[in-house]
Amino acid sequence: MTRRQTSGAAAPEASAGLRERKKRRTREALLHAALRLFTTQGYERTTVDEIVDAVEVSQRTFFRYFANKEAVAFAVQEAVDARFLAELRRRPASEAPFEAMRRAAVDAWSTVAETDDEDVTAELQMRAYRMIESTPALHAAHMRRNIGLEQQTVVLIAEREGLDPESDPRPRVAVAAFTGVLRMTGQLWGRRPDAGVDALRDLTELHLDQLGPALSGSWRAA
Repeated sequence: MTRRQTSGAAAPEASAGLRERKKRRTREALLHAALRLFTTQGYERTTVDEIVDAVEVSQRTFFRYFANKEAVAFAVQEAVDARFLAELRRRPASEAPFEAMRRAAVDAWSTVAETDDEDVTAELQMRAYRMIESTPALHAAHMRRNIGLEQQTVVLIAEREGLDPESDPRPRVAVAAFTGVLRMTGQLWGRRPDAGVDALRDLTELHLDQLGPALSGSWRAA
């Protein structure tokens, strides 16, 4: 009796696991197909019909995973941003704000570089970023999304330091400087046609390490 109950319980779990894997594969297929079409024929010219035809699913299936075409274009970036915020929450309280953000950014990129079988692969990140940067409508949306990420980061930094960002400007100033460097390094990286995620991580570290010296003291050689 006990053995049959155990077997019966295992069957629904196995079935649920299979459904989840199938959903994940479908989402990944839609994401890959969309980015391939966006980068080969252009974002504006690509339709949802073309994306679903490439994967051989219905429009209804597409909209189960993505609200619209813009959502699939930003899916990779959103995953990277989520990793950054998760890494920032895990940083030890003893770290200074800039160091915590720096380590969170580097660790997030390191995770991307090591990923081979998830939505956020190095190749997809490169293709998505360059496509967004080269598409005016997406670039404008990207700037709006960055504002949202900055606001979330300000809240996290303020909580870490026990500050009220409405009355203390330091969290906003720190995050503005930090995200400004990230945008600049992303643009530098995007101009390198053969650069991978490792290069982006190295550029990020290089420029973040110069943020403190650039803001304090004299730049003139002794």
